[in-house]
Amino acid sequence: MPNTAIRVSHLTKVYKLYDKPIDRLKESLHPLKKQYHKDFYALSDVSFEIKKGETVGIIGKNGAGKSTLLKIITGVLTPSSGHVHVNGRIASLLELGAGFNPEYTGIENIYLQGTLMGYTHEEMETKIDEILAFADIGDFIHQPVKMYSSGMFARLAFAVAINVDPDILIVDEALSVGDMAFQEKCILKMKSMLNDNRAILFVSHSLPSIRNFCNKAIWIKDGKVMMQNEAHIVCEAYSDYMKNSNDVQKIEKGEISTEDKSSKTIAIQKVSISKNEYFTDENIDITIHLHFNKETVDYAIGVLIHNDEGKLVTLFNTIRDDIIIKNQISSIVLTIPNNDFLSGEYFVSISISDTNVMFGYDRENYIHSFIIKNTLSANNLAVSEGLFRCKHTWNI
Repeated sequence: MPNTAIRVSHLTKVYKLYDKPIDRLKESLHPLKKQYHKDFYALSDVSFEIKKGETVGIIGKNGAGKSTLLKIITGVLTPSSGHVHVNGRIASLLELGAGFNPEYTGIENIYLQGTLMGYTHEEMETKIDEILAFADIGDFIHQPVKMYSSGMFARLAFAVAINVDPDILIVDEALSVGDMAFQEKCILKMKSMLNDNRAILFVSHSLPSIRNFCNKAIWIKDGKVMMQNEAHIVCEAYSDYMKNSNDVQKIEKGEISTEDKSSKTIAIQKVSISKNEYFTDENIDITIHLHFNKETVDYAIGVLIHNDEGKLVTLFNTIRDDIIIKNQISSIVLTIPNNDFLSGEYFVSISISDTNVMFGYDRENYIHSFIIKNTLSANNLAVSEGLFRCKHTWNI
């Protein structure tokens, strides 16, 4: 189909695992073809389709099969069965600088990468100025890349990948090495690519990043597709799964003691909200339950609320409200009186930090959600514009 960028059909990747190296030789020489290995399915019957102009996030735990999937899509690995159809030129950032020659200068590696992607030297000359401006590493561009820091390496690798006019861009946590300003520049550049009807496959452990940047998401677990849908729906399901599969659930069931829960000094045990649906003007109570594994001096609690598009609507912080917490409390309640939220779904994130906000003890992104329904105004019309309703008065 002309509108399809990537189609993955019944993809399976099986590895043979041997207990001892000698078992591989035994298996190959055994006259009765006795098996000494166990099959490990890194991917099992994976199917999905990505259309041009879509940004699709891939989420899942380490070892779920995400990297294997991307390597098969980019042609680095061969599947055991199934097939991948790619419609267009791929630029990937699976391993930053893969294919770079450490002895070559930055300039020389730019032309090398262009050659690997099928561009002539003359074609790369037309792109060189834009690549250099985006990388912004100054005179280091004339030095061997083995002298580069990880941040400079990331800048150059991303600048090349994103400025060679790929039809499909694959990014696997590559942006985590750059500074915040560079990450923002990369995100803006990737968003501009969508206007040109290109596809982006974005792998990240950050659910806010997936929510904010992607319009669809695919959740992979143990080599299988657990869910594929709109990004915020998949992220919510994955967040619920992570919460239900951690030690909190075991503690509540009495299967393990709280001493075994975590090595964190302060841990967010759970968050509860008085109810799931509210009307505008109702009070909202958010209760944060904490567990302490070590003695603490003082700490701060932050509550962030995002809308269903991943935009930060408001935040609350005990430091900003001049509340100093020194005791090891079991729970604290944040009350939002006469809430001003407009209709929609909202997501709650919690962070625990030191009072100087230099480091974090614990953080749970999108740990809970609630829905707001608007009350009707005097003329029987629902108020539904903007992010929230400001308290106000009219004087005539």
